[in-house]
Amino acid sequence: MGKITVAIDGYSSTGKSTIAKQLAKALNYIYVDTGAMYRAVTLYAIQHNYVGDQEDIAGLVNDLPDIKLKFVPNKALEISEMHLNGKNVEREIRNMEVSSHVSKVATIPEVRHKLVEMQQQMDTEKGIVMDGRDIGTVVFPDAELKLFMTASPEARATRRYKELLERGEVVSYEEVLENVQKRDFIDSTRKTSPLRKADDAIEFDNSDMGLAEQFERVFDYTKRIIAEKS
Repeated sequence: MGKITVAIDGYSSTGKSTIAKQLAKALNYIYVDTGAMYRAVTLYAIQHNYVGDQEDIAGLVNDLPDIKLKFVPNKALEISEMHLNGKNVEREIRNMEVSSHVSKVATIPEVRHKLVEMQQQMDTEKGIVMDGRDIGTVVFPDAELKLFMTASPEARATRRYKELLERGEVVSYEEVLENVQKRDFIDSTRKTSPLRKADDAIEFDNSDMGLAEQFERVFDYTKRIIAEKS
C-alpha cells in the first residue's frame, strides 16, 4: 500500500500534535512537530534578548544561520524531542513565556522561510505526518490529506490550562485564555503564511470530542485516502 503526506493545520491547543503523533505511530510514518521548531527559535530569541521588552528582530534574523534544530528520538518515551544547537529543549519550549512570544516570532518572514525550507526537505519519500499553521497551504500544498483542526477558545484554553498545571507551572485560566485569543489573532492576520483552512482541507471541530473519538475519525479519513491513492 502506498504512502501519503498528511498535513494537519489549525489553531493553538486543538490537539494537533497529539493526533498527529498517534496517527504517525499507527501508520508507521514520520511525525514532524513544526510548532516545536518555531518554539525553539523563539526560545533562542528569548535567551538572546531579541524579544520581550526590547525587541531586536534584526539581531534574530542575523543569527538564523547559527540556529541548528534537530529532532532526536527518545526511545524510552517513543517520541522525538527538539534539540536547539545540540541541547534538549523539549521542556523549555512548552512554557508560557515561549507561548507568549512564539506567534510574534512566527510572523517574521525570514524565520518562516528558513523553517518552511527545512520542513519541505523532510518529505522526500512520502510517509509523513506534519502539523502546524501553514502545512496544507504553504509547506505541502499537494498533500493527499489535509485536516484543519478547530475548537472554541474556551475549550482550548481549558486544555492548555490543565496541561500547564500538570507541568507545575503557576498560571491562571484567564491568562491562558488571553494568550490563546491573542495567538489566534496574530496567526490569522500575519502577512506571511497566515493561518487559514486550505480549500481542500477537512475541517475538524473537536470542542466536545475526546481524544479516542478524534483519533478514530482521523484514522478513518486517512485509511480511506490511502486506499483511494493506492
